Amino acid sequence: MNAHDLSALTGLRSGKPTFYPQYRGAAERLERVVHALELISRALVRTVEGPETLICAVAEAARAHLSAGWVAFALADGTLPDAGPRRLVLGPDATPFLVDDVQGPPLPDEVVAMLDAARRGAIDTSPVVDDHHACVPIVLDGGVTGAIAAWTPRSRTLDATDRAVLSILASQTAVALQNSALYQRGQLLLERAEEAYRDANRSAADLQARNEELEATLRELALTQRQLGAAQRQQALDEERHRIARELHDSVTQAVLSAGMQIEVCRSEIPGPERGERLDLAKELTRRAVEQLRTAIYALNHPSDAERSSLPEMLEQLSVAHMPGELDIAVRVGGTPVELPGEAEHSLLRIAGEALFNAAVHAHATRAILRLVYDEDRVSLSVADDGDGDPAQMRVMLALAAGNDLDGRHRGLANMQARARELGGSLEVRRARLGGVRVTVRIPVQCNAAPDRKGERR
Repeated sequence: MNAHDLSALTGLRSGKPTFYPQYRGAAERLERVVHALELISRALVRTVEGPETLICAVAEAARAHLSAGWVAFALADGTLPDAGPRRLVLGPDATPFLVDDVQGPPLPDEVVAMLDAARRGAIDTSPVVDDHHACVPIVLDGGVTGAIAAWTPRSRTLDATDRAVLSILASQTAVALQNSALYQRGQLLLERAEEAYRDANRSAADLQARNEELEATLRELALTQRQLGAAQRQQALDEERHRIARELHDSVTQAVLSAGMQIEVCRSEIPGPERGERLDLAKELTRRAVEQLRTAIYALNHPSDAERSSLPEMLEQLSVAHMPGELDIAVRVGGTPVELPGEAEHSLLRIAGEALFNAAVHAHATRAILRLVYDEDRVSLSVADDGDGDPAQMRVMLALAAGNDLDGRHRGLANMQARARELGGSLEVRRARLGGVRVTVRIPVQCNAAPDRKGERR
């Protein structure tokens, strides 16, 4: 075996006996370095446990590798503000001491001097290593942020390998401290974010519950409003029905019965077959009228369809209940019906009734068209007839009645105009296409009845 083969197998360049001790020394140093790197790696993996645990692990790794009696770690003031303990010392029994401005345990003078120099940033950028003392700066981003120092007993002499190990430990410690601070800050932010997320979820659940309660309340209010509107419309219809029934019973029915009685007296006192026949016919007509009035009274006092409560339906009933059979009334509805306040629908019902009565009694009309039109922002009600009324004359009478109607005449027109104004609308009298008069009332959809002097609704 030649020298080249020996070098390839053993890593030695020569087979001389003096090279073997060198090989053994190199192997021992390599083993110590590997062991030191293992200690360093064990220390650095504790980054997530917090800066204090990390610094204690780093100091213990330096103490175990160097068999040091004292190990000191210190950071310069103003550097790594989020790092944990700024100064830490391991004594001969490996007990850690956190050193601050408060009076602590007694320390050797050289340890105190190193801690003070590191705190002030007075550490040299190059490592200082002699036989039994080593001080290695902690460098981050080109600046010295602190130092790690160790003092070994007489039996342990430091060499270049120890210097390299301490330099690696110091450089990795600086990065680990920064990572540890960032990790702790990230954990704090994560906890805050999770707490904020939980608060947001609780707030969302609370808002959803309140929203559901509000929706349920709104549905109940809408239902109550519809029921109240229906009740008000039904009340207005019932009051009008009973009023008409009383009027028919107390006035028209009695008057017709009295006329029948007078005709009977005339028939019995005045001779002549022809006159008797005419009186018999008049009596029969009167009897039929009384029967019709009684039928109408019964129908008004006993409604057959209590569910009909909308304004168009009330107008249909009005055209049958108020008017004589000689007036042919057509009710037409345009647009999409909307629910109006009960007082507004009641006033429109009264205006329509008054207009139809005027057309039948005063204008001698035989045909009338009652038209109700729902627009987006207003409601229009018009009554057109084929009677002999004069719109110009009616406008004059309306102005006179509104100004100084001392004898009470033409009060119907004035009442219609007053009701329209109370609803925030207007009344108009024009010539109808049928040849007679067209009375038109326009009110806004959002209308409120005007209060009287006592603050009550009329």
